[in-house]
Amino acid sequence: MDDVVSSLERRLGHFHARQRLGIEMDHEAQIFGQGLTFFHIENWTSAHGLIRAALKLTGLYWRGRRNAQRIQVRHQHLRFENLPAAFDGFTLLHISDLHVDYSEGALRRLAEILPGLSYDLCVLTGDYRGATRGPIEASMEGVRRLRPALQGPVYGVLGNHDSIRMVPALEAMGIRMLLNECEPIRRGGDVIHLAGIDDAHFYRVDNIEKTAIDIPPAAFSILLSHTPEIYRQAAHAGFDLMLSGHTHGGQICLPGSVPITLSSKLPRRLGSGLWTHHGMTGYTSVGVGTSIAPVRINCLPEITLIHLAR
Repeated sequence: MDDVVSSLERRLGHFHARQRLGIEMDHEAQIFGQGLTFFHIENWTSAHGLIRAALKLTGLYWRGRRNAQRIQVRHQHLRFENLPAAFDGFTLLHISDLHVDYSEGALRRLAEILPGLSYDLCVLTGDYRGATRGPIEASMEGVRRLRPALQGPVYGVLGNHDSIRMVPALEAMGIRMLLNECEPIRRGGDVIHLAGIDDAHFYRVDNIEKTAIDIPPAAFSILLSHTPEIYRQAAHAGFDLMLSGHTHGGQICLPGSVPITLSSKLPRRLGSGLWTHHGMTGYTSVGVGTSIAPVRINCLPEITLIHLAR
């Protein structure tokens, strides 16, 4: 543990590292209060078995298990007036909510799909771990097995299931973690700005002002946030595109992909897919993995190719 703390202090600075670790220790098992929502069912482990039992009684459980491995490759073609010319046709692969230790079947299928895709840069929008506390080694080993299938530069942010202790392991794999940070992406003589914030849903350690401070006002910028719940702040900070996950699209939905609950403080239209707010384009991925119960009903898992154009 001391080695991890020292590594985090070198990477993030003494204040950020100690603050984030302290917040985790204080709140990681909390079911009520803390975060943007009051009730955190993902932290209530005894409820997980009850939900699985109820699904088995309805006969939906095994169909939902099969659905959880049926990963869809979705394409979104987005046009922006201020996109630099060199980035016309630039493609990002967006992957969210791997929940590695809960989603072995989906991860095997993902490893089969990835080699057939073409893109310039990959972004991961958090929740690498299925559990919300405890050891991180199994999750990191799962990401490590998947990493060779990801081409080009890979950037990521942490989600509400993740621990700051994951950062050294993820960056050792060549995944550049953005923790209230921004990275210029250069192509030809042009540049765009890729920013990422730390978890805004549960630990509330996001700092969008710090993240955006070095982005010129007219520059094209993308924000990675595990949760889309900070859409208002992102739009008013001037981001052109925000990529998120967290909601799972509801994961267990009524026919027509209508979520029973999103477990988030969001308008329903922002719960999955493409949306806009105050001039900013957003995309909320329904994610790859599952949480609480290893099923998906009327809500298939996905990865998304985001094609940028002028």
